[in-house]
Amino acid sequence: MTILTDVLSELFGMFVGDARLSAAILVVVAAAAGTIRLTGASPLAGGALLLLGCLAVMIGAVLRAARLRARTARAERTQG
Repeated sequence: MTILTDVLSELFGMFVGDARLSAAILVVVAAAAGTIRLTGASPLAGGALLLLGCLAVMIGAVLRAARLRARTARAERTQG
């Protein structure tokens, strides 16, 4: 039972660990679903929106993390 608790805790931590990333992905999924439902677009167009949106969110998250890491490293160098 401990292993199951650990696994569920890790999964929960992955989604809550970066709330901005999770929220952005939910927005992309909602936009893709809304595009298909409300505009009557083809599921292929919704899938393309989902793919491109998720890629954009992931690239943005990686760039944000890289800037934060560079800023932290720069601050450590100036203090040390």
